[in-house]
Amino acid sequence: MYIGSSIGNFSPEEARTILRNLRSELRAGDALLLGTDMLKDVATLVRAYGDIDGVTAAFNLNILRHLNRELGEDFDTGCFRHRARWNRVQSRIEMHLESTRDQCVNIPAAQPSIQFAAFETIHTESSYKFTQKTLGALLDDAGFTIKQTWTDRRQWYALTLAGLR
Repeated sequence: MYIGSSIGNFSPEEARTILRNLRSELRAGDALLLGTDMLKDVATLVRAYGDIDGVTAAFNLNILRHLNRELGEDFDTGCFRHRARWNRVQSRIEMHLESTRDQCVNIPAAQPSIQFAAFETIHTESSYKFTQKTLGALLDDAGFTIKQTWTDRRQWYALTLAGLR
């Protein structure tokens, strides 16, 4: 089982490698149950990753707090804001931390300091979205064949049972 749609946090090449490696460990009669986040309208995607309660923003900004604490960096988290962007070409939501002003961040391990221009971003995460076609191609490339797919009523999420090819 590989559920929770976390396969979407990997690039298509990385996802293919993970699934091929998993495939190499399976035997005749084994199967894979894979959870995926399916493509939906852009407004819904951006709203989900830029939630009104700020949960995703807090999660994303925590990266800077962690870097400050663990590596002695001096990111001013008040000078960055969370941005969720849809990348149509890559079929993915991208999470970014956007600098709200020109600033300099001291990173002891990366002398000299890093300069950020206002509106410059740090790309922190990608979440790929699938269609039945792209999911089928991914599984096929990894040596699987789709046996059955279950979706919610809106077809926003899928569980796919795949057998060995």
